[in-house]
Amino acid sequence: MSKIQHRNLYREVADRIRELIEHGDLAPGERISEKQLCETFGVSRTPLREALKVLASEGLVELLPNRGARVMQLTVKMVKDTYDLMGALEGLSGELACQQINDGQIAAICKLHDQMLEHYHNREMQAYFAVNRQIHESILAAANNQVLEEMYNNLSYRVKRVRYSKKMTDAFWRQAVNDHEMMIVALKARDGKRLGQILRDHLCHKLEVVTLAGVIEDDELINAVNG
Repeated sequence: MSKIQHRNLYREVADRIRELIEHGDLAPGERISEKQLCETFGVSRTPLREALKVLASEGLVELLPNRGARVMQLTVKMVKDTYDLMGALEGLSGELACQQINDGQIAAICKLHDQMLEHYHNREMQAYFAVNRQIHESILAAANNQVLEEMYNNLSYRVKRVRYSKKMTDAFWRQAVNDHEMMIVALKARDGKRLGQILRDHLCHKLEVVTLAGVIEDDELINAVNG
């Protein structure tokens, strides 16, 4: 891993740690070694600690008084609560997008949709996730509401490792693709009410909640039950 050379060191450090968490290189509940990360990134403890504060504000890291920090452990309730809020925001983004989206933006999203379907049929899950995320981000951008986008992105960071997990079941994958087919139909018709409802259901669908048991680690499920 290359050394960091950037004026806003703490932001770059935060980005690097965020990637480690999202990719599973730093596991839920794992203590974060400041010494090791400082050596890896070639930075001092000051920007590292500032980065950890940023990640704590995003819900990715838990700061421990006089004991450093550790990766936040997700619980089923935390994920459900976050999905409820994200679903509301995505629904609103769909409604707003249909009010002002242009033909070029719709065509671009349809093209992404076709690429996503190709990855689905080829069972290329990581490539599917990448395009899937672009579609949701494109609809969010078409809503043209910066406050909504910032709120959504902040929540998204918290559950990204769950939402784009490789442990997604075939049943939910099929359901997710069907949802996207309906999204495209509503988007082309500029039916904001319909698109908003599809986006809400897509994120908070019961099938997704059921699959959480296969995505969140067992010890986290135990914590949720005992908590």
